Amino acid sequence: MSSGAASHAGATRAVPSARPIIRPAAIDDVPYIHHLIEIYAAQGNLLPRPMSELYRHLRDFFVIEVHDKIAACGALEIFTENLGEVRSLVVDDVFKGRGFGRMLVERIAEEARTIGLKRLMALTYVAPFFHKLGFTTVAKDTLPEKVWGICVKCYKFNNCDETAVLLELK
Repeated sequence: MSSGAASHAGATRAVPSARPIIRPAAIDDVPYIHHLIEIYAAQGNLLPRPMSELYRHLRDFFVIEVHDKIAACGALEIFTENLGEVRSLVVDDVFKGRGFGRMLVERIAEEARTIGLKRLMALTYVAPFFHKLGFTTVAKDTLPEKVWGICVKCYKFNNCDETAVLLELK
């Protein structure tokens, strides 16, 4: 079932436990994915992404749905035949603490393996979260595909305060 922004009214109320569904994002999910990213961006925990970019990269995204509401999202961006990135990993505050971030990273890593990527990286403020999932901290300059393809365009480029983490895929 697809979830549009209209189905997210009241998402700040406590939501009873239900079995989460991990699925590829659908077009109707984009407004709420954008909303979640904007919340994290306003807190300084994620870079903002315009809605038009989310539509263009829709196929990169997975969502977790609970009771017809988007509880979390995350994307796999591909840089080369060897390297992909976990991007835009967000869990709605109402759903934090249920392991949804871990579930999304595991699903993204599974997708990366399926398509043949060798390495999966992330830039993060929560390196210990990724360390629990098998990622190790690396120097950003070991990821030139990311640094010179994406980071160089970022307003934080000269003062980046994120940690680079890397998972070798088997």
